[in-house]
Amino acid sequence: MKKTLCNIFAMLMLATCINTMATVKTDSIYSTVLGEWVTYNVYTPASFDDSGTTRYPVLYLLHGLSDTYRAWNNNAQLGEVADELLGEGKICPMVIIMPNAGGPDTRNTWNGYFNMPGHNYEEFFFTELVPYVEAKYHIYGDKSHRAISGLSMGGGGSTVYSQKHPDMFSSCYAMSAWLDNSDNLQEAEINKLYYVIKAVQENSAIRFMENADDQTLEKLRTIHWFFDIGDDDFLLDQSQRLYIIMRYKRIKAELRVRDGIHNWTYWKSALYTSLPFATSHFGE
Repeated sequence: MKKTLCNIFAMLMLATCINTMATVKTDSIYSTVLGEWVTYNVYTPASFDDSGTTRYPVLYLLHGLSDTYRAWNNNAQLGEVADELLGEGKICPMVIIMPNAGGPDTRNTWNGYFNMPGHNYEEFFFTELVPYVEAKYHIYGDKSHRAISGLSMGGGGSTVYSQKHPDMFSSCYAMSAWLDNSDNLQEAEINKLYYVIKAVQENSAIRFMENADDQTLEKLRTIHWFFDIGDDDFLLDQSQRLYIIMRYKRIKAELRVRDGIHNWTYWKSALYTSLPFATSHFGE
């Protein structure tokens, strides 16, 4: 009898824990800009209710080249990390949107966050994705409650999005960011990989900062910037160069060079800083 009661109690406790856990689920939006369905993962805190009225801040979390919307949760356990930080009081309840912008077959699948011939992803992001998810998930929908972050290609995407749309984001946390491609295109064949490399070159975050006028610089100072990259990452010089230019132009930014390389071990560890960083600047 005692064993049965203990088993029932354990089952009730398990059910309670499950009901209070946050969720990561998959959803999609049809894009008229792209002419296709775009899938995304969304993290919602345990307090989230589809029919509720409570509003939440949002973090847009971008993946890297050859990855998909699944990458952050599958490779860095985003849901578990966010739950852990939320339980410890290190982050506030927030919605995290992880949109798809690529795939492993980089020569035949569109990758990237910029507009390219026949694939205007940046236009889709700002005119379709952002309004749709912010209405659906009860998101505040203003600069002070919106943050962006990403790794590698997504780190460059989050940086350039913030440069071009400083009225949109309160903070930008770029991990191992692909910020520029000033060398040759390194892809002789004209395919979809060629176009994403060319797009990074044309949307260079470094060149943007070098050429920014005083009015643009003033707007960029309203964003909280953080660049996080490993000391053995092949993209290290790009983050350092951009940071130096920003210092020279009096734009406050954080630069952290930690032990690590361009891999998921590094990016998962970065979540423990990036999610609290976004939280600390929500509502300002």
